[in-house]
Amino acid sequence: MATSSPENAPQAVLSARGLRRDFSGFVAVRDVDLDVHHGKIHALIGPNGAGKTTVFNLLTKFLQPTAGTITLDGHDITRAPPAKVAQMGMVRSFQISATFPHLSVLDNVRVALQRPDGLARKFWRSLSALDRLTPRAEELLGAVGLDDAKHRLAADLSYGRKRVLEIATTLALDPKVLLLDEPMAGMGHEDVGAISKLVKSIAANRAVLMVEHNLSVVADIADWVSVLQRGQVIAAGDYDTVSNDADVRVAYMGVEHA
Repeated sequence: MATSSPENAPQAVLSARGLRRDFSGFVAVRDVDLDVHHGKIHALIGPNGAGKTTVFNLLTKFLQPTAGTITLDGHDITRAPPAKVAQMGMVRSFQISATFPHLSVLDNVRVALQRPDGLARKFWRSLSALDRLTPRAEELLGAVGLDDAKHRLAADLSYGRKRVLEIATTLALDPKVLLLDEPMAGMGHEDVGAISKLVKSIAANRAVLMVEHNLSVVADIADWVSVLQRGQVIAAGDYDTVSNDADVRVAYMGVEHA
């Protein structure tokens, strides 16, 4: 039977138990258990249509579960609205991943920093109020390797560096749990390597749950892997464990044991 987390692991930052979602009689997610731990990268993998995006939508409360419970830092968030969940420290990359193409890289991060700082509610204030956010914005850009591009327009960045900027704006919210939906999608080999290193560094002081189709990336950086098939977790463990699981080889990779 699939387990949601390693034995003897500390309490998870994000947990789901018995998570289920029905759509007009169709069960998209069924009895999913999931634990995501601080300082760890948890990968959610599976074939197209397995229910990965639905699970992400349930965890971030863009969908309400038909059954089951979700806890964040020990607090029941099963019926909490998305904004409340974000305020509590769980952020999904796509929520703020749309950068402003005609603003500089630095200004994109300064705008993202308004929300935790509270300036976003003070819309009557001068743009100069953002100046005090500059040191933190520059710190974030340095952490993700974009300090050399801070004065460039976001539109002028390469695709890979735009994704890095999106991650920087996500980190501006200082999340406890970061959900990344296919962060390597559409990238060349060089960019994949750079983003992989970045995700590993990000996970040093927060929990990361990511959906990723690149199994080489999963093998390289994931501490724990949950495999979905038809809305159910069919295997969980480290990459070596799940990649050698008979059900996974048939359902996900289309290969049966010899």
